[in-house]
Amino acid sequence: MLRENHRGFKFDWIIIILFLLLVGFGYLNILSASHVGEVTNYFDTTQLYGKQLVFLGLTFVLVILILSFEAKFYERFASIIYLVAILALIGLFIFGKDVNGARSWYGIGSMTIQPSEFAKFATALAVAKYISDLQTNMQTLKDQLRVTAIIFIPALLILLQNDAGSTIVYLAFFFVFYREGLQQIYLIIGLSLIVLAVLGLKFGVLITGGGVAIVLITTYFLRKKKRGSILQYILVLLISVIFSYGVKLFYQHGIKPHQQNRISLWLRLEKDPAKLERMKKSEAYNLIQSEQAISSGGFSGKGFLEGTRTTGKFVPEQETDYIFSTVGEEWGFLGTSFVVLIFVCLIIRILYLAEAQKSQFSRVYGYGVASILFIHFTINIGMVMGLIPTVGIPLPFFSYGGSGLWGFTILLFIFVKLDSNKINEW
Repeated sequence: MLRENHRGFKFDWIIIILFLLLVGFGYLNILSASHVGEVTNYFDTTQLYGKQLVFLGLTFVLVILILSFEAKFYERFASIIYLVAILALIGLFIFGKDVNGARSWYGIGSMTIQPSEFAKFATALAVAKYISDLQTNMQTLKDQLRVTAIIFIPALLILLQNDAGSTIVYLAFFFVFYREGLQQIYLIIGLSLIVLAVLGLKFGVLITGGGVAIVLITTYFLRKKKRGSILQYILVLLISVIFSYGVKLFYQHGIKPHQQNRISLWLRLEKDPAKLERMKKSEAYNLIQSEQAISSGGFSGKGFLEGTRTTGKFVPEQETDYIFSTVGEEWGFLGTSFVVLIFVCLIIRILYLAEAQKSQFSRVYGYGVASILFIHFTINIGMVMGLIPTVGIPLPFFSYGGSGLWGFTILLFIFVKLDSNKINEW
């Protein structure tokens, strides 16, 4: 399965350079967020920045290994890789280690491995394999259900391990399905349900239902539909009201108190000042400290290793989920804009190359890579800045941790290899 590339390094160097910028700048911020006192030894593995340096070294070994395999290897063994990932997720229920309330890690000596980080690229391969093998355009209900099952199985296993954040990432694949021919109505319905859920929680079921009624009645008269179609609008109205009420019940009785509090803080639902203050000291503490750290950075930041809130350890989990707050404090608006720009360029580049692929497998996989990175990037930065509810997912190539870094690296460089195969075949 290994072969030498006699035609030279025909890899997309734009993606590789963007990757190096992310992991390099990410390491500097991990160093800032995790160091205590003066840094005298960057290879001190008793410190998080020392461990991350080891992870980075192994990452480059991993990149070489990924690029050494034939591109066809990933398509040929996609189903087996997916099956191994599913078995690894199932094994957590027996051999897993609890960390922060989630049973998502295997303990190997002093290290931990999180299989859900590797399940993402395995699922992307499986989705690409299924769609390309059948040459399906996602128009039939049977194909839609089968490919949805491919992403539902790992998502459900991860959810049962109490890792809701990683579960949300699997919604990214619906962007892939849309590119491959899934009817637009599914996206419209999905976005409409999200809007209804938010409006129902924020303003109540009756007000939301009234708003939907006004929109439907206005649309009906503007389009001058034939007699009888008014029943369709009434049905949509009833479904909207029932759905909004169901979301309200689920919010009140179906999720844990800390999750309720996070949503309540995000939508400003709590009216009791005393309870609101208690919530800010518990569920909102990380967010408040993160926002203060980012805002204190100003335009150009306080400078590398000079962030007072970062060095003072005011932001919990700053080297992992809240690493972006370090960027905001020490590098300011310029630094955060730089990070956003790199991610946007990386995602656009992947999409551009995905469209240029000669095989459907490579194209579908490329869209899977871009969608996963987009969801992670958007949710993490939105969470750190208080734009969306707090959800515990890392910033790709930036947050501390070996599993996340290796999982995203494999995800990205499999596509780099697939794209290089396309180049070599010209």
